[in-house]
Formats: sequence, C-alpha cells, structure tokens
Amino acid sequence: MSTQHDGPHQPLIPMPALTPDALRAAVARIAPSRLPALTQHLFEATTHAQQSQSLAPLRAFVHSWAVFVAIQRHPERANRLRELERIVDAGSQDPAEAIAEIHRIQEAARAEAGL
Repeated sequence: MSTQHDGPHQPLIPMPALTPDALRAAVARIAPSRLPALTQHLFEATTHAQQSQSLAPLRAFVHSWAVFVAIQRHPERANRLRELERIVDAGSQDPAEAIAEIHRIQEAARAEAGL
C-alpha cells in the first residue's frame, strides 16, 4: 500500500493494492455501507469475465473501486465531491465549474491509485 498526503491532513487509510480483496478490505474500513455494492459489482464482473473470456470486466471493477477508495480515504475530498455532485444534480446553477472540479478530483484519484 502507498500513502498519499492531502496537505496537512492524513488519509484515513493507506492506498490499498489494486486487488479485489484489498479493495474490499479498504471499503470495509472507510465506507462499510458500500460493501453490498462492491460485492454485487465483483460478482457481475466475474460472471461477465467468464462469459466473455476477457479480463476487461475485472479491470473495470478494480479501476472503479480503486478510484472510489482513493477519494473516500480523504474525507475532505469525499465531502467536496458529494457537494459538487449535489450542485450538478440540483440544476439550479451553471454546472460547468462543478463538473470541471469533479473531473479534477477523479483524475487526482486515478493518479493516486496508479491508474
């Protein structure tokens, strides 16, 4: 696991290895309410990988949950993302700036996860 620092704030957990088991353990620690979604996504990815004889569904699973963990392990970043998503969903103001910031958060999370 590698640790990235968020300014003076430490992440809740180190960035886990990009494996289903490590990502599951990380989600259990930082967002246990999301475990059913992770388990369902892993089941679907595994099934689709077997049916298609391709690792692409498993790679997509790892990518998705690695980005989720990279964001959620920094509470301020996760809170800001939720705030930005509410701004976009509300539709009461021009969402362009919020969308651009969402993309920056996601890009930083991908880089932090090594993707």
